Amino acid sequence: MISAAPGPRSLTDTATIISFCVAGTHSGAGKTTVTLGLLAAFRERGIRVQPFKCGPDYLDPGHHEAACGTISRNLDSWMMGREAVAVSYRRALAGREAAIIEGVMGLFDGARPGELAGSTAEVAMILQLPVILVIDVRAMAGSAAALVKGFAEFADDLEIAGVIANNVGSERHRKIIATALEVAGLPPLLGALPKNSVPVLAERHLGLVSAEPEKNQETYRRLGRVIAEHVDLDRLIEKCRRPRPQPPVVARKKTTGRKPRLGLARDEAFQFYYADNLDGLKRAGIEIVEFSPLREKRLPERLDGLYLGGGYPELYAADLSNNPALRQELTAFAEGGGAIYAECGGLMFLGRELLDLNGARWPMTGILPLTSEMGKKRFRLGYVEARNRIHTIFGPPGTTWRGHKFHWSRPTPEPAFPEAPISCLRPGGETPEAAGFSRLRVLGTYIHAHFGHNPAVADNWAAYLKNGR
Repeated sequence: MISAAPGPRSLTDTATIISFCVAGTHSGAGKTTVTLGLLAAFRERGIRVQPFKCGPDYLDPGHHEAACGTISRNLDSWMMGREAVAVSYRRALAGREAAIIEGVMGLFDGARPGELAGSTAEVAMILQLPVILVIDVRAMAGSAAALVKGFAEFADDLEIAGVIANNVGSERHRKIIATALEVAGLPPLLGALPKNSVPVLAERHLGLVSAEPEKNQETYRRLGRVIAEHVDLDRLIEKCRRPRPQPPVVARKKTTGRKPRLGLARDEAFQFYYADNLDGLKRAGIEIVEFSPLREKRLPERLDGLYLGGGYPELYAADLSNNPALRQELTAFAEGGGAIYAECGGLMFLGRELLDLNGARWPMTGILPLTSEMGKKRFRLGYVEARNRIHTIFGPPGTTWRGHKFHWSRPTPEPAFPEAPISCLRPGGETPEAAGFSRLRVLGTYIHAHFGHNPAVADNWAAYLKNGR
């Protein structure tokens, strides 16, 4: 179904915003495909759209940004807390005419069975947004109505505004799905994507390969054309128009003296950062200076600290190892009392060696006493609540924050009590686990931290960088 361009209201109406969540019945239903296609289609129409991603994933937000040209933000009610989700959403809407939030896993999948915390459904309910449900109708006809009925009636406070069917076999198949939904009095079919009609993006581990904007632009455009042809965008827009929420009132923090300078590793090997974390650090008075461990021989000047995020150092182990000048700079910075925080891929870079899947050993910085070994299966996946056992960049002993673990490498030795600087608990867990490595003013961990659940963390970082504690 080809829809005409929208009327001027969608581009000039400042009292409302087009906003909705794209959710799937399960992982693999097609929600990422639909989201990227919608972002590209909205961009083609000249609609300024703000993308979001439910859950802790880094890869999908990178593709969102590449598809529409705007930084995507994570919304995770377990990691961030309900209030932080609302504040992040409202803050990001300035100057935007639409917001598209991609879900995580299935619509009602949360951090723990029987609870909605961390789910797409809870984010939609916090923000009072409608849901566009993506269903895979391969080998399914009228049963699609039963599937949608279960999702539509599962939670009283959730509105499913429409359905997009993926893997539709024919025009007759589309009509069967549409009629089944209509007869049952269910949300309407807003789109039907024919089988094999959408281009496929490469995957690694449990998600897409990191976005490569120049390489994938044609793929995003093709997704946008498929969505524009097979989804009734005008009807979707009208069903998902809502009053524009008021922006949050954020008190400006007074900072005195010079700003602490934080070096941020950013290149193909280190690229996993939450946009809200970086914004929080800037609001706390920290100046962020980006550099590339792959390409640069020297660290930026006058740094007080370094932040080495996650990524794929195992894919670039040879390049990192063959840059001894930069590795020596990092070691000298640590030995000289500089503060370093590294998570996941960053932690691997701070170890003595990285052992890749082919058995090759690549020297790393040697700042922390560990070797990272890549595995053929995932070692950890899931949320954790972390607690300082010693004073770290996150704050004094007892400071808590939340995050998640997702890694295919393991350290030797494993963190152990009583030396571990951090303990962590999984949702509903009772026995804390040892986490992290520390030496000098260096902290490394496999936890991908989000500051939303404890806003004081950003101020703690600033104090640690500026004053040493």
